[in-house]
Amino acid sequence: MEYGQRKTYIPVIVFLVLLVSLSVNFANAETVPEWVKNTALWYGEGVVSESEFLNMIKFLIQNDIIALESEIAAPAVQINTEIIIPNGNFDVSSSAFYLPLNLETPVGTTVVWANEDTVPHTIQSQDELGKVSALFNSAPLNTGDRFEFTFEESGVYNYFCSFHPWRVGVVTVK
Repeated sequence: MEYGQRKTYIPVIVFLVLLVSLSVNFANAETVPEWVKNTALWYGEGVVSESEFLNMIKFLIQNDIIALESEIAAPAVQINTEIIIPNGNFDVSSSAFYLPLNLETPVGTTVVWANEDTVPHTIQSQDELGKVSALFNSAPLNTGDRFEFTFEESGVYNYFCSFHPWRVGVVTVK
């Protein structure tokens, strides 16, 4: 072998093993067309170019001769479904806003408000004009109490505490 040349046998063998392992669930060795076997062999021997070989693989996939299973799991998405009413939220001069101030969540999520303040709070929905809405309305939540609501439709939902109306928050449902 001259300097600058490299053997393609190892990558070809790895590719062929991968190809066979991907297709094992869909076909046995008797159903692999002879021309596919020959093309893989010719690629391994350097008779056909890489682009010819890749075009053959592309043809097999596009015509469902080789079916690839997607076993890649979607990344786990952590959805924050809790809104904290922090200590000091009642004080108009405090920076203790709802945490988070704007919760973004998918349709069908149950959102939980948890009162960690030392005084009672309520969760009251508002319409687009900032007026009280009957969509959701909690009883007074003492320290440690929780209120839940499931958002079944996408939209932007404003809410506030009826005891402390300067404390407003948003739930954005997508």
